[in-house]
Amino acid sequence: MIKQLLLCLVVLCLSGNNVLADSASDLASESLPSLLSAIRIKGPLDFCGEPVPLDNPEVHERLEKEMLLLLWNRPQVILWLKRASRYFPYIENTLAQNNMPDDLKYLAIAESALLPHAGSSQGAVGYWQFIKQTGLRYGLTIDENIDERRNFFASTRAAAAYLQDLHDLFGSWTLAAAAYNMGEAGLQEDKTIQKVDSYYEFYLPPETERYIFKIISIKLIFSNPSRYGFHLQEDDYYQPLTFDKVKITLVSRTPLYLVAQASGTYFKQIKNLNPEIRGDELPEGTHVIAVPQGAGENFHSRFASLAAKWQQEYKMHIYIVKKGDSLSTIAERFHVSLPSLMAWNALTPDSFIRPGEKLVIYQ
Repeated sequence: MIKQLLLCLVVLCLSGNNVLADSASDLASESLPSLLSAIRIKGPLDFCGEPVPLDNPEVHERLEKEMLLLLWNRPQVILWLKRASRYFPYIENTLAQNNMPDDLKYLAIAESALLPHAGSSQGAVGYWQFIKQTGLRYGLTIDENIDERRNFFASTRAAAAYLQDLHDLFGSWTLAAAAYNMGEAGLQEDKTIQKVDSYYEFYLPPETERYIFKIISIKLIFSNPSRYGFHLQEDDYYQPLTFDKVKITLVSRTPLYLVAQASGTYFKQIKNLNPEIRGDELPEGTHVIAVPQGAGENFHSRFASLAAKWQQEYKMHIYIVKKGDSLSTIAERFHVSLPSLMAWNALTPDSFIRPGEKLVIYQ
């Protein structure tokens, strides 16, 4: 018995060595460059046509640091490269139409990794990480129903307009990008205090001091992925966004699943195509909705039929709040769930209701 156990262990060890050998072979086939060779960066190098002073030892060191950090997280970089084929064409076209440098497209990767629901502790949201105040200033709809910071097309147009204004203010695309990260007021104040004009000479918050170097590192990798060991084939990249747009006018709050059914698809796909829609309903008013490509044909007739059937099944009742009412007592009285009552009326658990206020209830 002991001899048999020893024989089994030997076989397992030999098998393990074969697996390790196969793994090593797979890694070798990727042709990964050494990290040291990857950060041997030679100029000239620029961002938006503005030279990067690589002859400054501190600048060179800061760039090496960001390159090492990016190359250490190879799975993330692969996802960036794959997503870029989906989003970069529209960003590039928007920048070209506004006579803006193509390098600005890399800001979207540094900001959000091209993810619609990315957020920050400072309240920035979406592909281009707008805070609410700035988003509203540049024409984005941001309320309890719609948040266009998550709409790729609307937020890209807003970001281009904001970056152009920042360039007009600071006279430099490098400083415009820095101001995009930290806010124009903060950079203006630092400029007044420090009496310098070059980003590379500013003493700035740590995140902004790294920001341009991260973007330049992204540019270097994207400009020559294979040099850094990223050997993607054509079918590795994600496909560009394709969809139809439909315009609907609603007289009352309407569940989003009706849009999905009229499009011949499911709720999740409508949410994915329209990440700016918050919650599971659309408020009254006019909306332009993205639906799967080909679903726009005959959409309106299908939607009208489904909406009419839904209104028949779920008759709407307008309830006027009385003194002493609470959301829970109203929900109990009408035999509906509390979450449904709150959703129908765009309320949260912290919302207050007052006598005389009207609530929508579907029964």
